[in-house]
Amino acid sequence: MTAEHLDVLIVGAGISGIGAARYLRVRHPKKTFAVLEARGATGGTWDLFRYPGIRSDSDLHTFGYEFKPWREEESIASADRILSYLRGTVTENGLERHIRFHHRVVRANWSSADGHWQVEVDRGDETVTITANWIFCASGYYRYDEGYTPHFEGRDDFAGEVLHPQHWPEDFDATGKRVVVIGSGATAVTLVPALAKSAAHVTMLQRTPTYVLPLPSKDGLANLLRKLLPEERAYALTRRKNIGQQRLIWRFCRRFPQAARKLIRWANRKALPEGFPVDEHFNPPYNPWDQRMCVVPDGDLFRSIRAGKASVVTSRITRFTPEGVETTAGEVVPADVIVTATGLNLQVAGAIALAVDGRPVSIPDTVVYRGMMLSGVPNFALAIGYTNSSWTLKIGLLCEYFCRLLAHMDATGTDTAWAVADPDMPTRPLLDFGAGYVQRSLADLPKQGPAVPWLMSMSYAEDLGLLRTGEVADEHLHFTSSRSATAERGALQSERPSAPAAGA
Repeated sequence: MTAEHLDVLIVGAGISGIGAARYLRVRHPKKTFAVLEARGATGGTWDLFRYPGIRSDSDLHTFGYEFKPWREEESIASADRILSYLRGTVTENGLERHIRFHHRVVRANWSSADGHWQVEVDRGDETVTITANWIFCASGYYRYDEGYTPHFEGRDDFAGEVLHPQHWPEDFDATGKRVVVIGSGATAVTLVPALAKSAAHVTMLQRTPTYVLPLPSKDGLANLLRKLLPEERAYALTRRKNIGQQRLIWRFCRRFPQAARKLIRWANRKALPEGFPVDEHFNPPYNPWDQRMCVVPDGDLFRSIRAGKASVVTSRITRFTPEGVETTAGEVVPADVIVTATGLNLQVAGAIALAVDGRPVSIPDTVVYRGMMLSGVPNFALAIGYTNSSWTLKIGLLCEYFCRLLAHMDATGTDTAWAVADPDMPTRPLLDFGAGYVQRSLADLPKQGPAVPWLMSMSYAEDLGLLRTGEVADEHLHFTSSRSATAERGALQSERPSAPAAGA
C-alpha cells in the first residue's frame, strides 16, 4: 500500500500548530498539509490543563495571533476564552479537515535519495506511515503526559490527597479544605487565589520567592481604541504598544536590576497587608528576569492574602506528615490537600525519534539555526517561542519565515534545505533562563551559537529583520534537489558499460 504523501506535516494542534496551519493555508494554498494531534482535541496547553483559575500570564493582544484580533475586554484571559479564540481560528480558516486527532508521531527518518521524511504515526489501533517533504514540529517544549514532581519524604504517610496541576481531577472540590500549594511559579500564583475562593485556607509553600507583578486584567487603552477605531487598526496599535512595553520592562530590569527590584518591592508592599514580611516572601535572591516574572491580574494573589484566605511560607520541606508538610524550620503546615505545583518536564520535538538516512539524530549535538532548524537535519522546523515576552510573537515570525523559505525553494527548484554549523563554533545552552524546569533539561536540548543566525534570539525587534524582512538564505543554509541528484545518478548508471552476457 502506497503511503500518503504531504508537502508539510505539522505536529501538534496547539497555539503554535494552529498558527502554522493558518499561515500555510493562506500563503501556500496549493500545498498539501495535515496537523497531527496526539490527543483528542485542539488547543494544546489550554485544553490539557484544567486546574482552577488557569489563565495566560501574557496579554492576549501579543499572545494572540497578529492576523486575528483579540476582542475580549480582559487582556489577561482565562483558559476557556483562549480556547474559544483558538478554536475560532480553526473554524474561520477552514482548518478542521486538516487536523487528525489521536495521531502520535513516533519516529521520522529523512531519506536523502527521496528528498522526504518517512514518518511513523501511532493511531492507537494501528501504525501507519506518511511521507512528507517537511515536518513543522509545533508541539512546544514540555511533556504533555506528565509533570515534574520531586521526591518528598513521607509522601505515603500523608492522610489527605496529593494533586499535580497537570492532572487535575474534574470532580475536585476545595470547599472547606486546608490546601497547601507547593511552588512559587506561574501555576502556583494562579492556583492560590482561585482555590482561596472556596477553601478554608490556602498556603503557598515556596522554597525560593519569585518576582510577582500585579497588573490590570483589562487594558484600558486597548478597550478605548476599539471604540474609536476600526477593529483591525485598534488591535494593531495595541499590539505594537504592548510589544514595546514588554521590551521596555525587560530591558529596564536587565540594565537596572536594583532599581527594578525596588519598584517591584514597592508594588508588592502596597498590595499586601500592613506589616507583611515582604522581604521574606517576595524578595528573590536573583535579579528580575533571570527567571520569568509572574503576573497576577488585578493583584488577585495579594487580595487573597489581605483577606486572610491565603498565606505564604518560605522554607524547605523536610517531609510530608499525616497532618501536612513539615519544614526545615520545624513547622508543620496543616493540609487536607497538597498540590505539587512543582513544574514541568521538558522534551524537544515531541520526543520524536529523528534519523537522517537511518542515522539517529542526537538533538543535544545540534545547533539551532534562526531559532527554527536543527543543524544537519534537513527540512525540519521547530517552533519555540519567547521566554521573556509572549510566546506567540516568536511563533508568528517563525511561521512567516517558514513560508518564505518554502517559496524560495519553489522558486529555485530545490526540495531540500539544511543548516550547516561550523564544528569549531563555540556553543552554549539553548535557553539563557534560570527556571528550574529549564535547568533540569539543558543537557537534552539543542545548543545555540554566539551570534546570528545561530543565536536563540529573544528580541522581537531583532527577529523582525532576521525572519520577516531579511534574506531567506545565507551561507549557512544549503539547498539541493533530490530530483536532480536522482537524474544525475541515473545518467551515470546509463553511461557505464553493460555487464557482458553470460557465456560471452
